[in-house]
Amino acid sequence: MLWVKSLHIIAMITWFAGLFYLPRLFVYHALTRDATGSERFKVMERKLYVGIMTPGAVLTIASGLWLWLGYGIGGGWLYAKLALVLILIAHHAWLGKLMVDFRHDRNRHGDVFYRWINEIPALPALIGIVLLVVLKPF
Repeated sequence: MLWVKSLHIIAMITWFAGLFYLPRLFVYHALTRDATGSERFKVMERKLYVGIMTPGAVLTIASGLWLWLGYGIGGGWLYAKLALVLILIAHHAWLGKLMVDFRHDRNRHGDVFYRWINEIPALPALIGIVLLVVLKPF
């Protein structure tokens, strides 16, 4: 079980790295005015989303399900954690939609918008999940 738990933590760190970094790339991409720079950001965003974030998310969810269903981990805290994970999955998908908008030159937001979404959605979920797992308040 400790190997699965370790995989879960490593995958979660990988996923969150992308959840925090992709909006930061969007900030810089929104500020870019030249075609060469824009194309460079498109490549970076796609590689981060497809090559790091999504595998991290899949491994986080798969190992979390393994821990939950395979080892009988449970409690009220887990359902609160699962609600936060669902919010993160929706956030991940939304970031993917924003990335596609950039890819097709349909960005409708400025750098300030991306500065706000850089940490605001993911940070409370991260803090909430860690506190729920460590403290198991209910």
